[in-house]
Amino acid sequence: MQTIVSAKNLVKRYKELIALDHFSMRIEEGEMLGLLGPNGSGKTTAINCLLSLLSTDKGEVDIFGQPMTPASYSIKQEIGVVPQQVAVFDELTVYENIDYFCGLYIADKVRRKRLVAEALDFVELGDFRKFLPGKLSGGLLRRLNIACGIAHKPKLIILDEPTVAVDPQSRAHVLDGITRLNREGATVIYTSQYMEEVEQICTRIIIMDKGRCIAEGTSEQLKHMIKAGETIRIELVSISQQDIEDIKAIPHVYSVVFADGLLTIQCSEGSHNLIRVLDYLQKKEVPFGMVDSKLPTLNDVFLEITGRELRDGGESE
Repeated sequence: MQTIVSAKNLVKRYKELIALDHFSMRIEEGEMLGLLGPNGSGKTTAINCLLSLLSTDKGEVDIFGQPMTPASYSIKQEIGVVPQQVAVFDELTVYENIDYFCGLYIADKVRRKRLVAEALDFVELGDFRKFLPGKLSGGLLRRLNIACGIAHKPKLIILDEPTVAVDPQSRAHVLDGITRLNREGATVIYTSQYMEEVEQICTRIIIMDKGRCIAEGTSEQLKHMIKAGETIRIELVSISQQDIEDIKAIPHVYSVVFADGLLTIQCSEGSHNLIRVLDYLQKKEVPFGMVDSKLPTLNDVFLEITGRELRDGGESE
């Protein structure tokens, strides 16, 4: 399997700020890599360095097995970029925008016409082909942004937070489209602040913070890196302190808190945690109401590793 992207020990400084701190990543052909991190973690800087849009103070980048430089035009022809900010021309129609961006890579007019038509169908904007961008909703604009970036059928597609500020229906459409591109052979780098999206579509995930890779693996591998496993919540009228201590002694239970009529039990890895807790309550004849059990999410992983939420309102990158 071909290595599509190889970045080694990238360092990028802005005076006293270290945007990338010996950041490395490797992406194999056909992967869908999710790049996660809060604002200011270095995601966009890393992408710009991969594309040689920014110079690095240290490190090297190979794309398709070749060194990436600002003049690597043959490499860049095989890359599609969908930026975080919508980047289209307001004075051009939907069709004309896609045709323009496709024309940056495809000179043959006959082939380009076919590719533009395919891109329109792919994002389902055929009915809006003559519309100016100013007449489109936010979700449709995002679709146009994607079409402009992928119309030339690139081997590597980089999407930088393509679902920011779009409605749930448009977000689902965008995610379905990205999955289809990957199934059709494209290798994808997908950056996002929405962990649930990355968990849904990505085959491997890198979590960044402060310019470094702090965790890497599949969704399940990342969840096994943290202590938090299952969270059990049970509605109770009351419970004795002795019962709380006994529940704490159940295998894999490491935290038990009772407050405002809700018993919250944190368990590490292990199966049958909920069954053991409910068996105990029934044996002790402790009446209970609603029962809820939740497995760890990627946000739980990020919170335990970094001590902060993903969408923390930090500085932009």
